[in-house]
Amino acid sequence: MEENIMREKQPFPALSRSLIVYLYVGHFLTRWGTRMWEFSVGLYMIHIWPKSLLFAAIYGVVESASAALFGPIIGRWVDRLTYVQVLRLWLLTQNLSFIIAGGATVALIFHSSLKSISFVAFISLFVLTTVSGAIGVLSTLAGTILIEREWVVIISEGQPPEVRTKMNAVIRRIDLICKLFAPVISGFIISFISLKASAVTLALWNTVSVWLQFWLLMSVYNGIPSLSERSQKRITRPRPNDPLEDPSISQVIEALPSHVESGSGAEQKGNRAEQKGNSKLVNRILPMQCIEAWIVYLKQDIVLPGVALALLYFTVLSFGRLMTAALKWMGMPAYVIGIARGVSATIGIAATVVYPVLQSHISTLQTGLWSIWTQWIFLLVCVASIWVPNARISAWMLMGGVAASRLGLWMFDLSVIQQMQDHVPESDRCVVGGVQNSLQSMLDLLSYVMGIIISNPQDFWKLTIMSFSSATLAGSLYTLHAYRRSTSCTMKNCFC
Repeated sequence: MEENIMREKQPFPALSRSLIVYLYVGHFLTRWGTRMWEFSVGLYMIHIWPKSLLFAAIYGVVESASAALFGPIIGRWVDRLTYVQVLRLWLLTQNLSFIIAGGATVALIFHSSLKSISFVAFISLFVLTTVSGAIGVLSTLAGTILIEREWVVIISEGQPPEVRTKMNAVIRRIDLICKLFAPVISGFIISFISLKASAVTLALWNTVSVWLQFWLLMSVYNGIPSLSERSQKRITRPRPNDPLEDPSISQVIEALPSHVESGSGAEQKGNRAEQKGNSKLVNRILPMQCIEAWIVYLKQDIVLPGVALALLYFTVLSFGRLMTAALKWMGMPAYVIGIARGVSATIGIAATVVYPVLQSHISTLQTGLWSIWTQWIFLLVCVASIWVPNARISAWMLMGGVAASRLGLWMFDLSVIQQMQDHVPESDRCVVGGVQNSLQSMLDLLSYVMGIIISNPQDFWKLTIMSFSSATLAGSLYTLHAYRRSTSCTMKNCFC
């Protein structure tokens, strides 16, 4: 009893404010480059192949499919490497990918007649741009898992609960600020200078900022002892049922680079045969890791909130390519769509301010329940716009409903992330994060596919109904989860 009283009286360990600022600034720099590319790439593709959305659609499909297929594997590898290794690979790969993509885009823009002179060279540069962009997105996923799923949890351990809530809100607010202002800056460069200048600026940004990003995040790592301690524990902890922990497989992986073409012809043939067999074995490891990651995810208590959040990505009710094209078809000027997108992002930023206040008065679970149904109510305005005969009024209702729904969407996003941080075991956190992002990318990919199938702007109402149905299913799944948790807590005579 006395020990408990003494423990309660002990002050919480102080967090270095400067290191937390370093974390936020480093996160801002990495997200800014990503959001600049995310906005600009669609305009690059339309410029490269005018009067067609084909290249933009192909890029979107490749990007979403890459994240969907490799997300669980990225999460597994983040879990296996030290934090310093993840930092190096993440920042180097992300920035190098966007530099290469920006350079290839500059070449395509400068040599606009390339597709008529050398179509093979034109397609090669397009493929290089697409593949580099996809790799950059996968690298960004690794960084998201590291910062949001790992570092925020470790840094906030031993602190009052509101510290983690505030850190989650600030991290999301930074991302939304980048989502709001990076397109504005890129748009000004494109409109008042040129597309070429935009692509060059993007490449230069990633070249220069990568060094500052690494210094800031390494300062956080070196300045907070719990991060380096946890990094070492992750490497040494046992991983049951991990295919890469099998000694025979580890020996194969270590032996792969050591094969050299030396010795007699017979020895060379034997080495080649052995290397071929080893390669097949290693190729089987990746599917095994992917399947195992999904099994780990499905065993979690928070699987229903995770699936509910992913279902919200199966939508066209956002200021993305499809809805923007539909609004343009309805007769809305481009600047009005841009302003509406800015209002939407501002409401999203407001959600990161409201979330900690609401969460402190009720609970994370109940905040999620309140948030998702708030989003659903605002989306009813989008559904009602289908039956409005005046196209302009219908467009305004569509934009207003989507913008207002961002309040519930981003609060729900924060709620689910915090539940994953609180309830997923440390050993599974990175894997679950990777699968969650993969599932979200799968449903995002499906929305692109549906946009290809239902491509006539007159049929946008069908996509609206599809999106609303997905949000309804998400709300129902989360409500079921909340009911189960509440029932469980009542039986245990506790509060959720």
